[in-house]
Amino acid sequence: MSDQPDTTQPANDEAEQQAPDPSAQIAGLEREVAEMRDRWMRAEAEIANVRARGRREVDETRQYAIQKFARDVVEAADNIRRGIESLPPAVPGEPEIVAKLHEGLSNIERSLLAVLERNGIERIDPTGRPFDPNLHQAMAEQESPDHAPGSVMQAWTPAWTLNGRLLRPAMVVVAKAPRPVSEPAQTRLDTTA
Repeated sequence: MSDQPDTTQPANDEAEQQAPDPSAQIAGLEREVAEMRDRWMRAEAEIANVRARGRREVDETRQYAIQKFARDVVEAADNIRRGIESLPPAVPGEPEIVAKLHEGLSNIERSLLAVLERNGIERIDPTGRPFDPNLHQAMAEQESPDHAPGSVMQAWTPAWTLNGRLLRPAMVVVAKAPRPVSEPAQTRLDTTA
């Protein structure tokens, strides 16, 4: 035997004291798994949000990419309407060319408006509707006993929208209440003299 003291026993006691409890180890690992699962779920949700936002932006870009072109086309549609309105009204015995011109321009306008509508461009006549600063540009205000105050009594141009978004506001004349007629001042005659 050797003169060296036996040190194996205390080392085992230290190892047992340093070795973690298996249940505490499992609980720690379960917490770590829960944290990682939470991070993973949040990352998945963020990716889904980014995809949805990207799809919305692409759809919106497709929908409104033609906005500048649409403004130019509605100007042409307005000019066709002005041309039709500038023609004299149909009367019996008028030259055939005038009647054909009126009919031809009306057919062109109808066809153009149908094409515009199929592509999400809509003409809105504001006459008689309440004034809406989101759709109308007031060019004048006029007294009118026949129209409700704040309503559009005349439209110089219609409003145009592209897929529900304002493309060009209507230029309108807005009705205002007529001023009350002031009664003439009554003069009192002094009859006691």
